[in-house]
Amino acid sequence: MESDDILSSISGGRVLDVATGGGNFIHTLMDELKDYTEIIGVDNSKNAAAAFSETFRKQKNIHFQLMDAHHLDFGDETFDTVCISNSLHHLDPEPVLREMKRVLRPGGLLVVSEMYRDNQTDTQMTHVLLHHWWAAVDTVNDIVHRETYTREELMQMIAKLELSDVTSVDLFDLSDDPKSPDFLEQLDSVFESYIQRAEGHPELQARGEELKTRVKEIGFHSATTLVAMGRK
Repeated sequence: MESDDILSSISGGRVLDVATGGGNFIHTLMDELKDYTEIIGVDNSKNAAAAFSETFRKQKNIHFQLMDAHHLDFGDETFDTVCISNSLHHLDPEPVLREMKRVLRPGGLLVVSEMYRDNQTDTQMTHVLLHHWWAAVDTVNDIVHRETYTREELMQMIAKLELSDVTSVDLFDLSDDPKSPDFLEQLDSVFESYIQRAEGHPELQARGEELKTRVKEIGFHSATTLVAMGRK
């Protein structure tokens, strides 16, 4: 199933994208929601703010606000749709989800899109293991980045919100060549960057070299993503 099958019937209204980064998920919302009136992306990174502003400079109804996802500076019940994509593992998830629910209007839609670590193919496990290595390197560089959750852990977090009409789907695509030369070449530069950032941590550098070998021998596909949503 594609994400447009999930979102195409939804009128987003006033939309909030939490921990938006450069706004990657906003492209999905723009393309796949039935319609929307405004999208606001929030993130606590000034680098994200610059990238976001450049990307959406021609979009008059898409805006960025510098903000901590754990303490959203919005009044109660001010958004029709509130989303977060592939960011819960960078945050303390339960207070963030509570804040998302707080700013959601009654009857509004809360959407969580997050990759998970279990029940993956061998090629998808390459992505999971790479991600966990990246998280470990970020951690020793004082960047908050955790390993991804299991699908059940994510569903338990959502259950605690006590939303109604909760639905979930699993999105994956195994159609690409898992050993695409062009993609492997792109990954090489990522490996080199993270191995350099792991300087002083030989165990992490060795782990990176092992993963370089795994990518060439087994290949890479993106991990399956859970998309879960429910109404307040």
